[in-house]
Amino acid sequence: METLLYRFPTSGVETWIWLPPLVMFLIASATSMGGVTGAFVLLPFNMSVLGYTSPGVSATNFVYNIVAIPLGVYRHIRDGHLAWGLFAVLVVGTLPGVFLGYWLRVTFLPDPASFKPFVGLVLAYLAIRVVQGALGDRRDARGGVARQQGRANARITGGRFSLREVSIQCEDETHRCPTAPVFFLSLVVGVVGGAYGIGGGAVMAPFCIAVMRLPPHVVAGSSLLSTWVTSVLGALLYAFVPLGGAGSTSPDWLLGLLFGLGGMAGVYLGARIQGRVPARAVKIILGAALTFIALRYLVPPLLALVT
Repeated sequence: METLLYRFPTSGVETWIWLPPLVMFLIASATSMGGVTGAFVLLPFNMSVLGYTSPGVSATNFVYNIVAIPLGVYRHIRDGHLAWGLFAVLVVGTLPGVFLGYWLRVTFLPDPASFKPFVGLVLAYLAIRVVQGALGDRRDARGGVARQQGRANARITGGRFSLREVSIQCEDETHRCPTAPVFFLSLVVGVVGGAYGIGGGAVMAPFCIAVMRLPPHVVAGSSLLSTWVTSVLGALLYAFVPLGGAGSTSPDWLLGLLFGLGGMAGVYLGARIQGRVPARAVKIILGAALTFIALRYLVPPLLALVT
C-alpha cells in the first residue's frame, strides 16, 4: 500500500492514488441524480480529510467539475433530459457572479478558520431547502394531493424561454417556472459558487426542485451543464488572474483530474439510474449529506463561542 502513496506537489496532499477517484465515484453516483456533481462534498473532504485548505482547494473543485460532468451531460442529452431554456437562465445568471465570488474568496476568506463557517452556512441553507421539499412531498402524499412532478423517465420534447417564464414540455406534461427569480438567484449563487468552488449547481438544483417544484429529471441535465460552463470560468480565474498570489490560488490539476475521473463514472451512473429512483429519495440523499457536513463546520465555532 505504501507504494501507492503519492504526494501532490501543488497542494502538498499526500494520499493513496486510488482514494480520490473512489471517493468521488461513490459521492457523485448519489448526488448527480439531483443535478449536483458532488463538489459540495469534495471541498470539505479535501479540507478536513486531506488537509488541503488554501484557496487553491476551491479551484481544484472546479477542475473536478470540468472532468466529471461531460459524460453525465451526454447521458442526459441522449435520454432527452436537458431543458435548454432552463440552462440558459442558469448560466447567464451564474457567470457574472463567479468573478465576484473569486475576488471575495482570495481577498476576505483565504484563512480556513474564516472559510469553514462560510461553507457551513451555505450547506445549512441547502439542507433546509431540500428537507423542506422532501417533507412537503410526504405531506402531499398523505393528503392525497396530486403534484405535478411528472414521470421520472419522461423525455423533454420542447419548451420556451422568455423574460417572463421558462416552460418545459415533457411529452404530455408542461412544467413552468418564472424567469426572474431563477435568474437573480443564479447571480447570487454565482458569487457563492465562485468562492466555494461548486459552480452553482449544488444551490440551484435544490432550489429548482424544492422551490420551483420542477422534477429532478428536468433540472439535473441543465444544472450539470451550467455548472460545467461556470467551472471552466472559475478554474481559469483561479489559475491565471493574479489575486492572492499564484501559488495560493492555482488548482492542483492532477488531484482534480483524479477526483474528476471517479466523478465522471459516478455522474454517468447517476444519470443512468435517475429514472428508477423516486424524486423524494433523491431529495433525502441530498439533504442527509448537506446536513451532516453543515453541522461538521458550524458546531465547533458555535461551541467555541459559548465556552
